[in-house]
Amino acid sequence: MSVAYAEVPLWAAILSAAFILLGATLALIGAFGLARLGSFYDRIHAPTLATSWGAGGMVMGSMIFFTAAAARPVIHEILIGVFVTVTTPVTLMMLGRAAIYRDRSQNNPGIPPLSPTAEISGPEAQEDGD
Repeated sequence: MSVAYAEVPLWAAILSAAFILLGATLALIGAFGLARLGSFYDRIHAPTLATSWGAGGMVMGSMIFFTAAAARPVIHEILIGVFVTVTTPVTLMMLGRAAIYRDRSQNNPGIPPLSPTAEISGPEAQEDGD
């Protein structure tokens, strides 16, 4: 099956271009945040939001364009959006927790102490004599 991309309706081309431009702008804002923000904890926040929302805009633009070009629903790109939306926050949490653990083990200032009700496992639990 051959798809003629030149025959995409103007409304679909404009709408998909707007979504792709929105997604690319959000990704660019996240890149600026990564480069400009001061601490590691600030730097992991901006690209994470930009990745999720930026990828969402680009996936939406792609779905609109290829649905109009193929004259049938093209929704398999939703999987890309789902995977990015699920994996990005998990990666953020893992990076943040690893950085907090490192900073606490090195006694770096500015890191809040563990709450007294938190369950402690690992090297901290062995120091208390447990």
